[in-house]
Amino acid sequence: MRKLSVARLFEDNRDRLRLQWQCGDGNTLIVADQIGLSPADLVGHLNTIHTRRIQVIGVPEILWVESVSPRKVEDIVGALLEAHPPAFIVADGAQPPATIRAGCAEHGIPLITTQRSAASVIDQVRAYLARELADQTTLHGVSMDVLGMGVLITGDSGVGKSELALELISRGHGLVADDCVEISRIAPTVLEGRCPELLKDFLEVRGLGVLNIRTVFGETACRRKMKLQLVVHLQKQVTGLPEATRMPLDNEVMDILGVKIRKVVIPVAAGRNLAVLVEAAVRVTILRFRGIDSTLEFVERQRRALGGDEG
Repeated sequence: MRKLSVARLFEDNRDRLRLQWQCGDGNTLIVADQIGLSPADLVGHLNTIHTRRIQVIGVPEILWVESVSPRKVEDIVGALLEAHPPAFIVADGAQPPATIRAGCAEHGIPLITTQRSAASVIDQVRAYLARELADQTTLHGVSMDVLGMGVLITGDSGVGKSELALELISRGHGLVADDCVEISRIAPTVLEGRCPELLKDFLEVRGLGVLNIRTVFGETACRRKMKLQLVVHLQKQVTGLPEATRMPLDNEVMDILGVKIRKVVIPVAAGRNLAVLVEAAVRVTILRFRGIDSTLEFVERQRRALGGDEG
């Protein structure tokens, strides 16, 4: 279950949205507890059907309140208050209707006002909730920015992930996280990798200890976050286990939070320049995103040479 307090939403967005607290209990929780529910569904214009979301009231809603009978307003607002929505946000610089203000005070529901437009508030709160309440998991590995692509380097402990990351950093690429990578699904098909605050900027290398990459290599050597687009798995050659496929014709993928990410397995052996291989894997992935597949092109050329294509 993913949840967030209204007080935290208020504090995180107070300056950007010019929010003002009117009344209510700040410990009220915004909860994404339904399977398949997007955090973006947790905020919207005043709605008597979707009562469990943050209710945003703008000028049109205020005009509606003024145009109908007080009894009808009391009935509709009363039904909303009974459902106990996480909060009411009155936008467009409008004054909260007396019925809503009194009901929020009575039920302890947070009431917030802002000068910003209702549409702007909804857009920004949706983006905020999508980020803060996204599905998350933690993976063991090293997250890197290689040629502008988010790469997760995985492998058994001691296989050389951190050493590879250090070499990539020395070649001008950026570190996101070492050892512990927080992965969030920020959109249906988009994953984002971040570093836990405690480990930010640090890289542990056997024999050298813990390095502060920002201090050693400068500001440009670290990244706050990256969209994950490629998994590179380092595999030791173990006697008795099958070797990595020499020429994979099918794209191998790794399922993370329901999103399939392309996976490349690189055998680890003495004398192999892993940094160059990772850079090449990223370049190949970029080309495949553009519809260019060198392996299939090679197979097709061989087929034609063998007379398989009479045209």
